[in-house]
Amino acid sequence: MERAQACNSAELAIRKYAQQVQNLAFVYLKNQYDAEDIAQEVFLTYLQKAPLFFSAQKEKSWLLTVTANKSKNLLKAKYREELPLTEDLSYLPNEESIVIKAVMSLEEKYRVPIHLHYYEGYSLSEIAKLMKVRPGTVGSWLSRARAQLKQELEDDYFEE
Repeated sequence: MERAQACNSAELAIRKYAQQVQNLAFVYLKNQYDAEDIAQEVFLTYLQKAPLFFSAQKEKSWLLTVTANKSKNLLKAKYREELPLTEDLSYLPNEESIVIKAVMSLEEKYRVPIHLHYYEGYSLSEIAKLMKVRPGTVGSWLSRARAQLKQELEDDYFEE
């Protein structure tokens, strides 16, 4: 019975969080195929460990932490070479694809907090906990990232 319950929990988690897990992996890896592989690994880990959560927020946080860790491990792998961002973003409205390309061009330490804050809705303290840094550091990274994006996008998307 426990195995069936774990399968049901994993299936619900996949339905609810698969896109967010894959998006975060993509932010780290800049490669859709690797992001899909990481998402599969994350949910396989979820199924194998069958963790119990007291809230949906704890479950989401656990999934995103595992995603970040697995993505970082893949980046550290010796055989991995840096691939340029060649992902076809034509399915997005032109304005949105320009912004996403600008975000993806940021260094990882700026790109990940931007994604977690603006796309996933995490607070500074939640991002700090996920990234294992201080909230002030996250605030600095977000500020620097916004400045770089403002410069990259030539003030088109920013109000004075």
